Amino acid sequence: MTISSLLRFWYTYKNITRIRQIVNVFLKHGFGQFIELLNLQRFIPLRKKIKYFSRWQEVEKITIPQRLRMAFSELGPSFIKLAQILSSRPDLITSEYADEFKKLQDKVPPFASDKARQMIEGEFKVSLKDIFTDFEDVPVAAASIAQVHNATLKTGEKVVVKVQRPNIREVIETDIAILNAIARLMLRYIPESKYFDPQGIVNEFSRTVKKELDFVAEAKNAQRFKRNFAERDDVLIPAIYPDLLSGKVLVMERIEGVRIDDVKKIDSLGIDRIELAGRGVNTYFKMIFEDGFFHADPHPGNIFVMPDGRIGIMDFGIVGWLTPDMMENIAGAFLAVLNKNFDRLIDIYIDIGLITDEVDIEAFKKEFKSDLVYLLEPLYDATISEINFPEYLEALTHLVIKHGLKVPSDLMLMNKTILILDNIGRQLDPGFNAVSAVEPYAAKLVKKRMSPQRVFDKAKDNLSDISDVLFDTPKQLNRLVKKSLRDELSFKINPVGMEKLILDIDRSSNRLAFSIIVAAIIVGSSMLIQSNIGGKIFGLPAVGAIGFLVAILLGLRLLLSILRSGRL
Repeated sequence: MTISSLLRFWYTYKNITRIRQIVNVFLKHGFGQFIELLNLQRFIPLRKKIKYFSRWQEVEKITIPQRLRMAFSELGPSFIKLAQILSSRPDLITSEYADEFKKLQDKVPPFASDKARQMIEGEFKVSLKDIFTDFEDVPVAAASIAQVHNATLKTGEKVVVKVQRPNIREVIETDIAILNAIARLMLRYIPESKYFDPQGIVNEFSRTVKKELDFVAEAKNAQRFKRNFAERDDVLIPAIYPDLLSGKVLVMERIEGVRIDDVKKIDSLGIDRIELAGRGVNTYFKMIFEDGFFHADPHPGNIFVMPDGRIGIMDFGIVGWLTPDMMENIAGAFLAVLNKNFDRLIDIYIDIGLITDEVDIEAFKKEFKSDLVYLLEPLYDATISEINFPEYLEALTHLVIKHGLKVPSDLMLMNKTILILDNIGRQLDPGFNAVSAVEPYAAKLVKKRMSPQRVFDKAKDNLSDISDVLFDTPKQLNRLVKKSLRDELSFKINPVGMEKLILDIDRSSNRLAFSIIVAAIIVGSSMLIQSNIGGKIFGLPAVGAIGFLVAILLGLRLLLSILRSGRL
C-alpha cells in the first residue's frame, strides 16, 4: 500500500479524530521528532506545536520509556493492551521498556449496568428475568475489554457473567488499522525500525486482542482445559453454559475461593501451603510440558484455592500453544544444558527459529557460545535449591536481546508464565524452586524424544524430505535455465539506508527552498519600503510591512521545525 493510499484512508471520517488524538498525545509527551519523521505533523494545529514546544524542558526530565508508558495509558484500552503484550517481549523492545510497560494496569471504571443488561438481552433475545433469578448490578471486576457480574440462574446455579464493553470492537479495530499504518510508515521513513519488527508487533497485538474479544473462543479454551483435567480431582475448571454463550457474553460457573496469594486466608483454611505450591505449579507444568496448551495469564486474580484444597482457574482469553516439535526442542535444550553441550543447544535455537536470515551463523555460534558458557557455567557448581530461576531467565533474555534473536510469542508466553508461577510458589513456600519442579517433566520429554518409535518416525520424515528434494531440484533447475534463456531472470538489490538518505536530502532541499523564499520576501519587502508606495502601517509602506510580517512568521515556522527535529 502506497503512502498516498494510506493518507486517503486516514482522511476518512471514521478515523481522522482518533488519529489527531494519537498524534497530539505523542506530541504532548515529547515525541515531536518521531511525528515529524513519519510526516504526521499535518495533524497538529500550530497553537499546540507552540504550547508543547514551550514545555519541552519539563518533558525532557522524564525518561523515554516513562513518557511512552504515560502516552499509552492516556490513549486507552488498545494501547494499554499493546503495552501489556510488549511487557512480555523484552527481546523486541529491550528490558527497560518492558519493565516500564509492566506498570500499566488494565483497570478502568465499569460501564453502566443498564448497558450490561441490554447487551445480555440483545445477545440472547430474551428478558434477563427469564435467565436469572438474581443479577448483581455492581460488577465484581472491570477491565478494558469486559466486566464481570455475579448472577444466579433460574435453575439455582451460581454463575459469573462476562459482558463485553459496548463498541469496544470498533474502537480496537480502528486503533489496529491506525497502528498498521504507523508501522508501515516507520518501515518506510525509519528503515532501522525493521530490527524490532513494528509490523510483526502490530500483527501479534491484533491476533492476541482479537482472541480476547471472541468469547466463543474463550469458552472453547475453557472446555479444552476441562477435558485435559478430567482425571484430576484437585483442579477445578469452571463449567461453560453453551446455551448462554455468544461472541460478546459468556456465562460460566462461579468459583468461590481464596486468591492464591492471600496467604493468611489460606492458612485459616488449614491448607498446607508447601503442598499447595507444588500442586499449583505441577498443574501448570502439566499444561506446558504434557498438553502443549497452557493458561497464559496466571496472575493471582485468576487462580483460587477452594475450601476443600482444590485449585480453581479462571479467565481463559489468553492461552499459549506448544507444538510437539517445540516441546521436544525444549526437552533437548534442557538435556544439552545438563550435559554442557553448548553446540547442541545453539543448534536447537536455530531449529526453533530464534535466528533470523540476516545473522551470520558461524559468527553467531562463536559469540553466542562464549556468552552461554559465561552464563551457564556457574550453575553447575550450585545445587538446584540455590539456582534463582527468575534471575537465570532474565539473564537469558538479555542474551537474546544482545544477539538480536527473534523469540516465538508462545515461547515468551511460556517464560512469562513460569516466572509468575515461580513468584507465586515462593510466596506460598519460601523454599520453593521452579527448577526442581520442572525437572521430572523435562526428563519425561527427553525420554519420549529418545524413544525408538519417535526416532523411527523422525527418520521416516527426513527420508520423505530428502526424496522431495531429489525429485523437485531438477524441475527447479529447469525453470531457472528457461528463465535465463528468455532473459526473464532478475535480481533484487535493496541498498541499506538509501530511503532514509533520500528522505533527509528531500527534507534539506525543502528547507533550503523555504529559506530562499523567506529571504526573497525580505529583500522584496525592503525594496517596497524604500519606494514609499501605498498606505502606511507604523510609518512604513503597508505592502512592505506586510511582507516583513509574513517573512517573520515563515522564518519562525522554519526555526521551530529545525529545533523540533533536534538537528541544528
